[in-house]
Amino acid sequence: MTIQRMDNVGIVVADLRAAIAFFTELGMELEGEALVEGQWVGRVVGLDDVQVDIAMMRTPDGHSRLELMTFRTPAAVSTEPANAPANALGIRRIMFAVDDIDDVLARLRARGAELVGDLQQYEDSYRLCYIRGPEGIIVALAEQLS
Repeated sequence: MTIQRMDNVGIVVADLRAAIAFFTELGMELEGEALVEGQWVGRVVGLDDVQVDIAMMRTPDGHSRLELMTFRTPAAVSTEPANAPANALGIRRIMFAVDDIDDVLARLRARGAELVGDLQQYEDSYRLCYIRGPEGIIVALAEQLS
């Protein structure tokens, strides 16, 4: 075997508080926060003078994590349009299974999330949608039907 598991997905954000609030509203739990700095982290990520605030978010089942990061130094850079479409190259979305997609949509819309397209039903299996959250992050929601 070459890997044991996928440990986490890292997302660089400008507003760490807003990202934590968004993913908490989605149902994730804040596992912890820390300032990470020093020569060792710079060597890992290939940057000089790194100071980064991180927040580790965990799904309720404990199997998946998001590492939200805000760089103090060096400053974060943008590599794509702020609202890149779903077909742009790179990591485009994170998908979450939810119990009640209508409830989750209402709560996230109250935090500024917007539908990318429409809420759709796939056969008798799923209700699905893409929403755009903080920093333009696309989050897919899927509610399994019966």
